[in-house]
Amino acid sequence: MSQPDDIRHMQHAIDLARRGWGLTAPNPLVGAVVVEKGEVIAEGWHARDGGPHAERMALTALGREDARGTTLYVTLEPCSTTGRTGSCCEAIIAAKFTRVVIGTLDPNPQHAGEAVPLLEAAGIEVTVSILEGTCRDLNLIFNHWITTKHPLIAAKTAVTIDGKIATRNGQSQWITNEESRSDVHRWRRLFPAIAVGAMTVLDDNPRLTARMEGQEEWCPIRFVFDGLLRTVVDRNMPKVYTDEFRDKTIVVTTPHGGLGYVRKLRELGITVWVIPSESQQVEFADFKTRCAEENISGVYVEGGARLIGNLLQARELDYLFNYRAPILFADDRAKNGFTGLRTEKLAQALRLSEVKHESFGDDQLMRGIVNYPDQVQVDERVFTRP
Repeated sequence: MSQPDDIRHMQHAIDLARRGWGLTAPNPLVGAVVVEKGEVIAEGWHARDGGPHAERMALTALGREDARGTTLYVTLEPCSTTGRTGSCCEAIIAAKFTRVVIGTLDPNPQHAGEAVPLLEAAGIEVTVSILEGTCRDLNLIFNHWITTKHPLIAAKTAVTIDGKIATRNGQSQWITNEESRSDVHRWRRLFPAIAVGAMTVLDDNPRLTARMEGQEEWCPIRFVFDGLLRTVVDRNMPKVYTDEFRDKTIVVTTPHGGLGYVRKLRELGITVWVIPSESQQVEFADFKTRCAEENISGVYVEGGARLIGNLLQARELDYLFNYRAPILFADDRAKNGFTGLRTEKLAQALRLSEVKHESFGDDQLMRGIVNYPDQVQVDERVFTRP
């Protein structure tokens, strides 16, 4: 089969994989397509954590045990070990597929690169790295989670051309357009958790749910970083503490927040994580460890600027979504989207890699992995990468 045909069928598999958007964590999104004589005759995708893998769904849809003469397209390398659903390589070999086309290898150290020699030893032709970048990008949360054993901490900002998130008087709604905001809700649906700082809760009183057209409102885990528990007020408690999803809210604080406020939150049905800290700021490394213990594979941080700046200072921000609108304040007293670092040389600047660009009307999104320089000066301190 020609490369254009391989690309076309792999794109179909990618589209199928996206049907599991937000439903598979901490497992990856995977799509699979069975092609015979140039035509798709079966398809499948991983629909939920613990459910059948995409390859097995496609085999079920095929409706026959003998797949000789067909090609299987799969976005992620088939698993070669027996887990909750059995080895997909064994199922592929048993079905006697003639050819298997793999979008990208599995970053999981238990599986990485193991499928290819297994399949080839069984006489199956294997092609790897078709639309590899797109297939890998499908699983930016899973890829980080499976290789580091920690959640992917991603931040979202909505800024003007000159990097401002609000006017000098604090007005920010809305810098970006409705299309951009809809895309934010799409990413909210993918990440198992959303996080904001105390000032965002006090200033904006957000709901922090995913609201997508044609779908029921969905609530992820909602983290509120509040080292002093300033959000626990006597009247007009924030929505995230009182709405129908309050059991999904977790307040992350320090021992400086006060036991009385902790008790009040817990009486409301709110979970509180008290992270040991000598200061009033949560230790992000300990927070990530706690997330890993709770099997939370990704956190989508929506602000404010202080929280994102603290993450950058701690070198704990892994990924950035930066929405930019064609608006210019040109006001040095407007609110900056990023603060906290002292960058005196270009070599000290943070850079993104594996960058993706998208347009939403006149708005633009740039997103990518945050890369830290060998040395970044924060206030008067210098951090050196190990």
